[in-house]
Amino acid sequence: MINNAARLPRLWSRWVQVLDHREPAHGLALFRFFMGLTLLVDLMDLLRHDLITLLWMSVEDGGYRTYGRTGSWLVNALGGPTPELIWGFWGLCLLASLALILGVLPRVAALIGLQTFLALAWVNHHTGGSYDMLITNMLWLLVLADSSATGSLTARWHTGRFWPDTPVPAWPRYLVVGQMVTVYLSTGLQKVSASWVPGGDLSALYYILQQPSWQRFDLSFAAHVYPLTQLGTLATWLFEVGSPVLILAFWYRATSERPGRLRALFNRFDVRTLWLATGVLLHTGIMVTLDVGPFSTVCVASYACFFHADELKRVATWFSTRRIARPPSQEESTPRPEV
Repeated sequence: MINNAARLPRLWSRWVQVLDHREPAHGLALFRFFMGLTLLVDLMDLLRHDLITLLWMSVEDGGYRTYGRTGSWLVNALGGPTPELIWGFWGLCLLASLALILGVLPRVAALIGLQTFLALAWVNHHTGGSYDMLITNMLWLLVLADSSATGSLTARWHTGRFWPDTPVPAWPRYLVVGQMVTVYLSTGLQKVSASWVPGGDLSALYYILQQPSWQRFDLSFAAHVYPLTQLGTLATWLFEVGSPVLILAFWYRATSERPGRLRALFNRFDVRTLWLATGVLLHTGIMVTLDVGPFSTVCVASYACFFHADELKRVATWFSTRRIARPPSQEESTPRPEV
């Protein structure tokens, strides 16, 4: 009992240190920008295909459903899915996405975007997907985060620079990481059929590629590379159920000064970056071959939060140095005659 009583204050002190830790918000700023862009593209895609009326309004207004009550408490409270309400929510959500991109009142914008997007998504439950919940979850994390401290018009207004090193609480960034680990792990654990779990025939990816409702183009050629689709099935499942390794990788990086072979191995090969690179390849393949909504774009947008601001700045410096150090082209190196 004495040992436990003495341990509790130490645990509480460590917890307070985690919540009190502050750092530049470069990762959160990039995450905010790409979430706003994802929301904007999704909304404009509905407008471009003239689907707003069809999907979310009643038969009397040109839609395809007869509504008593919708799945959205907010829409129900405001009188149902009238054209004025639907277009009003769409417009508010569009403005929220632009505010997120520019970094103007991003917490307010994220809250408005969350509520209006969620209301629209729940009007007709036949027209959405799990990515709707992922988008709104991520927008809620942006409500909690100070994502405009850098990389925003707000930062420019307050400091005169777009990318100042203004420190902000780091725990919202940790929550984004935790959210993605939860998403990947739960998704992997739900793939329990013999088509997915090792020991079965690993045919899941092949059959997914043959779904007409998801195909971007004819993928019948996958039958000729069936073993590759099996390998992709296994790799996808291992990637998802192995996502908790990220938590271990973060811990090992934070405690790199401590001894241990596994810690040294994780940090030597940067398991975190290798895992995220695999995720980029996986999601790129999904976006190229399948139309499953903005799920992949939201996932990749969150990857900015997996890196500390110093790491992101080193990458930006490397790219800018490479561009400056690029040898001039033949046209640039040839002196022009004086006029």
